[in-house]
Amino acid sequence: MLAKRIIACLDVKDGKVVKGVNFENLRYSGDPVELGIRYSKEGIDELVFLDITASVEKRKTMVETVEKVAKNIMIPFTIGGGIWELDLAFELIYRGADKVSLNSGAVNNPELITKIAEKFGSQAVVVAIDAKRTGRGFEVFTHSGRKATGILLEDWCRTVEELGAGEILLTSIDKDGVKEGYDIEMLEIVRNIVTIPVIISGGAGKKEHFLEAFKNGADAALAASVFHYSEIEISELKKYLFENGVTVRI
Repeated sequence: MLAKRIIACLDVKDGKVVKGVNFENLRYSGDPVELGIRYSKEGIDELVFLDITASVEKRKTMVETVEKVAKNIMIPFTIGGGIWELDLAFELIYRGADKVSLNSGAVNNPELITKIAEKFGSQAVVVAIDAKRTGRGFEVFTHSGRKATGILLEDWCRTVEELGAGEILLTSIDKDGVKEGYDIEMLEIVRNIVTIPVIISGGAGKKEHFLEAFKNGADAALAASVFHYSEIEISELKKYLFENGVTVRI
């Protein structure tokens, strides 16, 4: 059985790690490279760096940060935010990123998923899906949760898998930062649709929330503030999960 993964997410704005609630009211949480090094030492399985305003501000994401992270850590990491073009995705991987995360760029140009997968393999392509409840059900949003797409979550998940995505990073905007638990309803919907790995994001507040996510089909669980502010120790979390029957890398 494949081990379940614990992933730390570093949302980056203006070169600094920030965290908010429901994608708003951001506060400074540290330096991305320094935090990446810290998490690597503490036993995190993977890192995700997301330039959260790159798409809104229509600029390229953090090429320099990728180089610095690649030189200082030995665990896999994903970079995302503002990746609208094939050339930028290629550059980020060539400079050291293990994977690229597409969100707004994939919605705008779905063929981008296939082109990256053909070049580097599906394992290098993560499609980040930000969704929340609307009158239509779970709807996909882009531009850091600011822009409704009109696309239903179920339809977009099927599409990205068919196009060659290697995994889905599923974030509940409703749950983001509130620390009341992951959106299990959303997770179950997606888990029943796709066969590729699903990373659940948004809502982790205590160890039990990670266990609940893994018991309901998540392949990996991502969190930010509970790790940034040492509210949950990674080693203790892994010990707790192992003692409760979850296969993790100790």
